[in-house]
Amino acid sequence: MRLRAMAKINLGLDIIGKREDGYHEVRMIMQTIRMYDVLEIRKKTSPGISLSTNLPYIPCDERNLVYKAAKILMDEFHVEEGLSMKLTKSVPVAAGMAGGSSDAAAAFVGVNRLFHLGLSEEELMKRAVQVGADVPYCVMRGTALAEGIGEKLTRLPDLPGCYILIGKPGINVSTRTAYENLDLNEIRRRPDIDGMICDIKNKDLYSMTGKMENVFEPGIMAKYPVIREIRDLMEKQGALKAMMSGSGPTVFGIFDDAGKMQNAARALKKSGLAKTVFATRTYKPGGGTKDE
Repeated sequence: MRLRAMAKINLGLDIIGKREDGYHEVRMIMQTIRMYDVLEIRKKTSPGISLSTNLPYIPCDERNLVYKAAKILMDEFHVEEGLSMKLTKSVPVAAGMAGGSSDAAAAFVGVNRLFHLGLSEEELMKRAVQVGADVPYCVMRGTALAEGIGEKLTRLPDLPGCYILIGKPGINVSTRTAYENLDLNEIRRRPDIDGMICDIKNKDLYSMTGKMENVFEPGIMAKYPVIREIRDLMEKQGALKAMMSGSGPTVFGIFDDAGKMQNAARALKKSGLAKTVFATRTYKPGGGTKDE
């Protein structure tokens, strides 16, 4: 079985406050894009789980979210057959695009299918939160409002048709770093999440992009100015809005015209600001957990 583990961007990211357990309350609008890792899985005769990847620095044991997700289902359902998995990474690591979470989501979906466990999408999502707050969304995919620590999800209508340009500089930013550079009392610009939801329902891309913000952006950009340079270049090249995704450092630009996006991609490559440049579109799930 071969599954696509699709990346996400945050169209809006707001931090409401910090909970007593140390987690932060968030309100985010998440969007799946057509950029993905590939997870190949197959049964094997010997028991246990084996995992390999195309990147030598990624662990292939229980530290890997793919391994962890598969083990959760196999232990719960007492699966005695073995499982062999091969993960081919294309989504940048530590990029604010939920690459690892999406890989784990693909493992949940794949193991459920391969061993005919019969779990619904909702049942998979309940188990997925054990691995990470973003994993239930990565099982669901599409356009969604995420609340709580990111696990409370409300499906939204598909985003109006548009083009997405991804630019990631040659640096990594951990979520911990993003929170360390965020002072909740100093947030000056917040996304209008409710207004964005209305615009998505009304298919008004132009109004929606005017309401987008990421509260992590100022602190991270102050530390890594290259992120601001990528954002400014995209907007100069015609992006309706360019913004950092998640905890960064990836920047995405939303375009209403494919030609403008391609010109921006060429300019970004020529600038040398971004190590990864990827032109794509949004992904619209056609059937729950079914793969594209």
